[in-house]
Amino acid sequence: MRDRHRLGRSFGWLWGAYGTSALGTWLAFGAFPLIAVQVLHAGPAEVAALSSVGAAVGAAVAVPLGPWVEFRRKRPVLIGTDLARFAALLTIPAAFALGVLTFVQLLLVSVVVAAADITFRAASGAYLKTLLPAEDLLVANARFESTTWTTTIVGPPLGGAAIGLLGPVATVLADAISYLISALGIRLSAPSRRPSAPDSRPAVSGDRTADGREPRPGRREVSRAGDLLDGWRYILADPALRPLFLNTALFNGLVMAADALLAVLMLGPLGFTPWQYGLAFAVPAIGGLVGARLARPLVTRFGQHRVLVTAGTLRALWLVGLVFLGPGTGGLLLVMGVELGLILCCGVFNPVYATYRLERTANDRITRTLSAWAVTTRASTALLTAIWGVLGSLLGPRAAIGLAGALLLVTPLFLPRRLATPRAEPLPSLTEKPTETPAEAPVEAPTRTPTEAPNESPVEAPTGSTTRPTTGSPAGSPAQERR
Repeated sequence: MRDRHRLGRSFGWLWGAYGTSALGTWLAFGAFPLIAVQVLHAGPAEVAALSSVGAAVGAAVAVPLGPWVEFRRKRPVLIGTDLARFAALLTIPAAFALGVLTFVQLLLVSVVVAAADITFRAASGAYLKTLLPAEDLLVANARFESTTWTTTIVGPPLGGAAIGLLGPVATVLADAISYLISALGIRLSAPSRRPSAPDSRPAVSGDRTADGREPRPGRREVSRAGDLLDGWRYILADPALRPLFLNTALFNGLVMAADALLAVLMLGPLGFTPWQYGLAFAVPAIGGLVGARLARPLVTRFGQHRVLVTAGTLRALWLVGLVFLGPGTGGLLLVMGVELGLILCCGVFNPVYATYRLERTANDRITRTLSAWAVTTRASTALLTAIWGVLGSLLGPRAAIGLAGALLLVTPLFLPRRLATPRAEPLPSLTEKPTETPAEAPVEAPTRTPTEAPNESPVEAPTGSTTRPTTGSPAGSPAQERR
């Protein structure tokens, strides 16, 4: 199954950058709550705030950044968000070494990282479309998805060992350094300059020049309020994006909410040890790697729409099986089987979905659309996790997990039911009047110039989540939609 499809040196640098930052995120998985508890002696309420408040405020901060990024070159934005996360995370080991680390600092860092993560995801899809032609997007997204699941398998065990030997602050330092390396890789991803004919038209997000370099987007005069909401307006006005948007927001929120309760059930009443709990999720991640490898062959044989709907339907069938979870080896194998099936289906679905979304979104709406998508997904996950926490207290974790699994069976109804006609331009009602300014001459690529997540990567520093973090994938975040 070796993939011999070559995507070029520029994509290779971008792919390497994503893999490095994804590995750093997984190495530091769980570091923030451990620091809060072990170093700062925080209580349950503070740890919960670190997870929910930081992510929610970060999402709110990211809302105005999407429209601003739309009319900027995306590569500098990607580098800037990586450097912002590097600088923010670096303050934690520095403050710890000086003996001045506080909970407020942890919370502020989680806000900065969350906002930078969403902005990275929003810009990465447009940048990928400047590097690759449309026919290569699925291959790229599948490679990002494979990388996500590979780092999922490798990162947590290494991070756990590092935390045991050096403490959680050391893994935060490693995560910070991974963003610095990622920024260098993205810088090196710029194609080398080759002579090309001048183009006087204003460029838009996702445009490609003749030599593959990213043009400077044309400036537009837009109202502030309309600009902030434009991503959501664009999604809801499109008959193909609208159901997919609802599907992913509901699916991700329900799965993550159930995962939190599953941790309570397994580590509490059922008596599983922490290593068994970790094993139950680490081993099935192999399914994501296999699914990502299958995505392109399946699309080639059956077509993009059929694979999207079939994989999206199959991934909704697994979670309800956790209602039958019991103690002992049989229960552990049940969790691993459910997670394996779920992750395998998501490994196929994610790259196909990410490619479908990029192809469906007009070039001058990519950043705002992906920003609105990421903000909504983050907010819906936080809301449903909070609701299911209450339901878990009232009904018990097993019943609440079963309810989440039953509702997941409804999510396939929100998948696109028919193959939509291509839409290469924004809807007329959403188009602003561009200011006629000629595109500026492309900047010389530096002699040493170079997304997740992917993601989607889809990336995201750990902020106390009980489940696996997601990454800001340079592929338009195929992997941030966990499973």
